[in-house]
Amino acid sequence: MSGSEEGKTSSRRWRPIAPMSLLLFIGLMGFYRVADSPEFASYRTMHVVQLLISGASFGAVLTSVMFSLIRPRT
Repeated sequence: MSGSEEGKTSSRRWRPIAPMSLLLFIGLMGFYRVADSPEFASYRTMHVVQLLISGASFGAVLTSVMFSLIRPRT
């Protein structure tokens, strides 16, 4: 592969750092809002961990669906 072809392929690769950072920021802000409420102290740790894990799993599934829809077919 020549230098110009290599540059084209590397510039075509999409780096998902910005969308992932934005999603992380939105998720942390939502968690902070819930954690700041007075009712949060009455939640059991197990339930909070379950909610965090299920939210992360749901987010991972949505992200993989989005990538499969956006990624160009080659």
